[in-house]
Amino acid sequence: MKKLRVREFGGTSKHESTKLYTLTCEDGASISVTDFGATLVSVLVPDEDGNMRDVVLGYDDAAGYEKGGVFFGAVVGRNANRIGGATFDLNNVTYTLEKNDNGNNLHSGPDFTNLRLWDVKEQADDHVTFSLFSADGDQGYPGNVELVVTYELTEDHEVRCTYDAVPDEDTILNLTNHSYFNLEGHDSGDILTHTAWIGADYYTKADAESIPTGELGDVFGTPMDFRDGRVIGAQIDADFEAVRLGQGYDHNWVLRNAGKYEKVAELRAPVSGILMEVYTDMPGMQLYSGNFIVREEGKAGAVYARRQGICFETQYFPDAIHHGQFLSPVCKAGEKYHTETAYKFMRRSQINENDNGWH
Repeated sequence: MKKLRVREFGGTSKHESTKLYTLTCEDGASISVTDFGATLVSVLVPDEDGNMRDVVLGYDDAAGYEKGGVFFGAVVGRNANRIGGATFDLNNVTYTLEKNDNGNNLHSGPDFTNLRLWDVKEQADDHVTFSLFSADGDQGYPGNVELVVTYELTEDHEVRCTYDAVPDEDTILNLTNHSYFNLEGHDSGDILTHTAWIGADYYTKADAESIPTGELGDVFGTPMDFRDGRVIGAQIDADFEAVRLGQGYDHNWVLRNAGKYEKVAELRAPVSGILMEVYTDMPGMQLYSGNFIVREEGKAGAVYARRQGICFETQYFPDAIHHGQFLSPVCKAGEKYHTETAYKFMRRSQINENDNGWH
């Protein structure tokens, strides 16, 4: 039977008290989440030798998350990723957002949801539910809405993230989790020897500011092709426009799941033998290889540097509000926003050696 443990997680600059909630499986695997930002702080899972490794980057307390600027473990909303020109039109009204990324809007602007104290709506031995009220005009978006995020840990080491909301006006809703994974352990160095698989034939082409052009790029024969598995570092610095502009991988892949909840990606570590499968019902996923981590003083004395973690951010396509051919991120008034993403962890010995697991 799982156990829920709650402890203090330190104060914020606003003199807010925060808490850390730890869910633990019978075998000792666990996740920890905090009400500060509804953030995923740690994921402890067994490696091939049965030793527990923490496989997400993070900080020791709320102050670390408040100070940090790279979204470790963050829930990002109302809209994840970028909106070109930091403006959009909806129902014949123009909405202006903060310009915080080369004249564009990134992760909804500087009043980020991961820097706010969320309410604990529900807690149990296998899950914790956080909620945040976002008023009309918050971050520049229309409509009142309660954002609800649930983290669940199953006995087979699946971390489920469920997002729910019902706005009272038409608005953009596109929430994601921005955890940085390193399956060798959060303090083990770069992720370049990890192997990734992505179930996608196309990616969204983007300009030098990472704003989609509206075109889809075929992954065939390019460093963007992860359909048969690819070592992350193999072509991360190739002479190819997309990775040159992104300074590595920082792109949205067009998933083949057709809106169904399916396995869409996988990550494998060669030394620890830990595997992570990614499931979602979202149409896109940003693979970000931590290209802009400079020096982050993290948990347990770790100092994180460039490419020491990799993100699998499930989402509507970046800047989808400006591209009619992309699935719309607009949620209508009174309509239920509900999406699920899961990260399932296992060991190499748990899969059939004759099955590479990529399909």
